[in-house]
Order: sequence, then C-alpha cells, then structure tokens
Amino acid sequence: MCGICGYVSRKNITTEQLKRMNDTMYHRGPDDSGEEIWEAPGGWQVGLAQRRLSILDLSSLGHQPMHSADKRVSVVYNGEIYNYRELREELADYPFRSNCDTEVIIAAYLKWGIRCVERFNGMFAIALYDREAQELYLVRDRIGKKPLYYWYEEENLVFASELKPIMQCPGFAARIETRVLPRYLFQQYINAPESIYRNVYKLEPGTALRFSQGQIKKWKYWSVRRAYHEAQADPIKDYQEAKAQLKELLRKSVRARMIADVPLGAFLSGGYDSSLVTAIAQECSGSPVKTFSIGFHEERYNEAKYARAVAEYLGTDHTELYIDEQDMFDLVDSIPRYYDEPFADSSQIATMLVSGLAREHVTVALSGDGGDEFFCGYNIYENVRLAQRLDMLGAAVHGVCGLPGFKQARLESRLPFKVRVIAGNRERESKTQFGADNYPVVARAMVKRQKEQEDLSVHYLVESGYRIQDWQIRRMLLDMDTYLPGDILCKVDRASMKYSLEARCPILDKDVMELSYRIPHAFKYADGDKKHILKDIAYDYIPRELLDRPKVGFGVPLDAWLRGPLRDRLTDYGSYDFLARQDIFDAKYVSDMIGRYLETGDAGPATGANYSKLAWSFFVFQQWYESYHTGENRIA
Repeated sequence: MCGICGYVSRKNITTEQLKRMNDTMYHRGPDDSGEEIWEAPGGWQVGLAQRRLSILDLSSLGHQPMHSADKRVSVVYNGEIYNYRELREELADYPFRSNCDTEVIIAAYLKWGIRCVERFNGMFAIALYDREAQELYLVRDRIGKKPLYYWYEEENLVFASELKPIMQCPGFAARIETRVLPRYLFQQYINAPESIYRNVYKLEPGTALRFSQGQIKKWKYWSVRRAYHEAQADPIKDYQEAKAQLKELLRKSVRARMIADVPLGAFLSGGYDSSLVTAIAQECSGSPVKTFSIGFHEERYNEAKYARAVAEYLGTDHTELYIDEQDMFDLVDSIPRYYDEPFADSSQIATMLVSGLAREHVTVALSGDGGDEFFCGYNIYENVRLAQRLDMLGAAVHGVCGLPGFKQARLESRLPFKVRVIAGNRERESKTQFGADNYPVVARAMVKRQKEQEDLSVHYLVESGYRIQDWQIRRMLLDMDTYLPGDILCKVDRASMKYSLEARCPILDKDVMELSYRIPHAFKYADGDKKHILKDIAYDYIPRELLDRPKVGFGVPLDAWLRGPLRDRLTDYGSYDFLARQDIFDAKYVSDMIGRYLETGDAGPATGANYSKLAWSFFVFQQWYESYHTGENRIA
C-alpha cells in the first residue's frame, strides 16, 4: 500500500518540488520514498514518485520507482496484485531481483503489453512509463479500490493517489468545479470521473489511460455492466452448486489476502460480511486472527457485544475500543486533511477510529466491504422493489395532480411523503434513485448557476444503460458503479491510510464479483431475505443465533452537533457576507436556509423535513474550503 504521484510535462518541475508533492502523502507510505525525474524526447520531462508502506518484500529491493532490467519501463504503483505468484511462474524468463508484486507488473507489461492488466487480480493504481514508446499509462483496478487522480491541462498531465500532490504542483490553479456541487451536497461524495477542481479527474474504475505526446486516450478494460451481462449468459441454476462455488472462491480470496510480510488482522463488526470473512481467515490461519471492533457506551447502539460473541466462538484474538460522542467529535477537524476533497459520509469517523485501533497491532486488515452491493443487502433494495410495483399507480397519481384544478389546489404537496415520492418519480434514467422528498430541489438551489441552462442534476442519469428491467438489480449495479467506489471504498481507503493501515476486501475479488453475476438474483433476495446465499455460507461457520438480529448501527448525531457545538462555525459559513465573497453558493438562499435550519432543523418553509445531512454536506465543504483555500494548508 502506497501513495504515488508524477507527471509528463513540458514544464520544468524540480526534484525538490516533486518531493514536496510526494511528501503530502507521508501517511500513505511512511516506510520509504523515492522521486526520479528524467528528460524525454520532444522537450518532455517525466517525473515519478512514491511513498511506500512495506507489505511484501520489506527489503530495499521493493523501492519505487522501479525499473525493468533493460531500463525501458519504469513503474510507481499503489496496491496489491494477489495473483502475482501465479503470474511470476508464467514470467519465469524475466530476470527477477525482488519478491514483490511491483516487479511482476513490469515483467507482465514487457511480455503482454498494457493488456497485462486484464490478468491482474487485485486492488491497484498503476503508473507505468514506457521510454521506448514515450507513453505513460495510468490504470485503476476493476471496482475502484485504489484512488487515482489526474490533472490534464495544456497537454500536460500530473497524477496522484490523492489531490494534495496535485495541489502542490507548480502552476496548479485551484478552480472549483461548481457544477459537481449539487450532486455532492445530495450524495455526500464526488464520483469519478469528476473531482472538486476543474481539469482534475478521477480515473474511473476498470479504466486504463494512455498519455502520449500531450494527448489522452482512455478505455474500459472491465465494467460492471459488461461483466454482468457476459456472466448472465452462463448462469448457475442450481442453488447448492452456486453456494459451493461461491464458498470456495471466498476461501481462495481470503487466503490470497492473508499473504503479507507484516502483521495482519480483520475488522469485525459482528455482521454477516465481516463475520464470514473473519471465520474464513481463522480457518486458514494456524494461530488466532487478530480482530478489532468499536463499541459504544450507549447500550441501544452497542453492537460490540455481538462482535465479541462471534470472536469468542471463532477463537480470534479480539480487541475492542469503547468510544463516546466526544471521541467521534474530536476527529471532525481532521476530515479535510485526509479526505482532501469534500466528503461528507459521517461514518468515516467510526471507520477512522477502528482503523486507528487496528493499526496499533497490525499493518493489514481484512474487511467485509462489497457484500451489500453484490448480494443485495441494503434496505433501499426492498424499497426499490416496492416502488417498481407501485410505479404505474404513481404515474396515475402524478397525472391527476397535474390536471388544472388539482394543480391549482397543490394536491400533490398534500399527499403523504411516500405517495409523493412514488408519484414524483417520473425520470426514466433515475427510477431507482427516488426519495429524500425536497432534498434534490434544495441541493440544486444552494449552488450559484454559472450558466442559465447549466445541468445541476443530483442523480446519476444512466440507468437505461444497464438494460435491466428489474429495478432491484439495476440499483445494485448502479451502486457498484457509484456508491461503492465513490463513497464506501473512498471512505475506507482514506480512513485506513490516515493510520498507514492497508485494508483488503475479499468479497471484491475479481473472481468473486464475476461469479456473483452468474448467481440468480432469487438466490440473493429469497422471499424477502436479503443476502440469502451469503448468509447461508456464514451459517456454515457461525451459529445463526450469533448473527440473526436486526442491525442497530450508530449514526453520528449530526443535528445535535450542527445545532450545538458546531453552531457558531456553521453560522459563520452560512452568513450572507461570507457567501457573497466566496461566490460559489447562492448567498441569499443558503444564508436563509442555514438560518432556518439552525432554528428549526428545517431548511424550507414548514416542510417538516430535517435537513441535517444537507447542512452537514455544506459544513464539510466549507471546512474543506477553509483548510485549502484560506487556512494554513492554503494552495499557493
């Protein structure tokens, strides 16, 4: 696990400047660093840099940038290639010097070209420069586990694992891309390919980019929709066969992720996914696996006792940390430093706390991420199923409410919330993204329009591209393309790397993901039982009574914080004078909205809706803005 950065440019960037860029990611790789710059034909300059967190081959032979034996190819890379040992056997004619997976990337490229990435099973962000072809390749793993940004402007390209190195690059103009803000305020994250800055992009999951002579070409070597439809051509029709294949692949995936030259453990919440991953890890281990969980002093929220019961049953070496609201609140000010563009999923705070706990004992931690998206675990999937059944009725209600007499009487606004949601869900490209009542309207109204007809959509208008009639499946695929990489995996990456901890996700193994697409949906959502087949495998390891219970969860008390200890700061952020000077938001609308919210918890005229999530998204943006545009980390 590492942080990488670099560039191909006609501008002169010194080694000292490249090192300064690289060192902004010290937390991603405290064990080693490397920076190299060289001249290329045509007046180009190439720079590659990496901060290293040593996981495999802890010797200096794993140092990056790493070069091929003939010096043709140079690589900086962040992640793990879990099948690197098998690939190394196929590449036996290459003169390997190290035992790390980075060198396998070089050898694979020299033998198979850039299509070698299709053979990699892992999590990775790769930057590879081919001196012979004078080309730079950027590649991101299939599901977006590892981040990769790039700034492309005036035929120059700069890349990095995080935004901070790009912010520190000489000549960078930090122009905020206001077009993404309504969706950020609503979704609470910014999804690829967009970023908070103009001309800065996130490389999409499953995508490769070639930069040559100032020009970019991108292509998808793997995509959720293509993999899904290809797998659907060969479904597994027998339930027991599907279960057996999935179980074996999960075991293989966990075993591969337990390969490390440093201490390894697992996050354990006591839920199905983390418990299953932990159980398989314990099965594969010759000694008790170290497990970690967070507990809360408030008994009605506390699930640590369930995690402890699972740990005791499996015989793990379990550590738990009990926290209170103050422990979480103390991390609020660190959010911009580690999430270096606005990111407002408040569960990041608990994730940082459990990552900090784990890092006291291990350098690698297994997690259960991906189970909900690939095996139908979220409650929204039940709501989507119901909404599809009621869609025609909703269309009829919407039509009646649009008739002159009914429209004048504002009948639709008087309907119950759930009826309003179904009736108003008329956009064919976002059928599964309903809800939140007035949130989309408020989010769009908050941002100052740069152009009269500017698209300020808060939804992803892409659903017809999945070519799926079943809304539940369609929403799962959409979440795999957006919420999973843009929110969940970003949250875990930044939270774990804050403490130089590598998080590995066995359920997001390439083979597990592709097998899940062959498993009929009825095996995942069986008569209302979400994640049915995954639960069934978990029961092979852990008694039902330790797992079957309503999920409690612990939500960060946003409303209490924003209208309590953070009230003065939110008041300042929401003042008309400040917003007018900032010139990003509609100053009058937002100042009025924040004022109403602080008094009543409501942002609109007597809607009865609590707007703490929108207010929190706004607060986090301003906290980020203060940190990088007016504070001590201000971009030069």
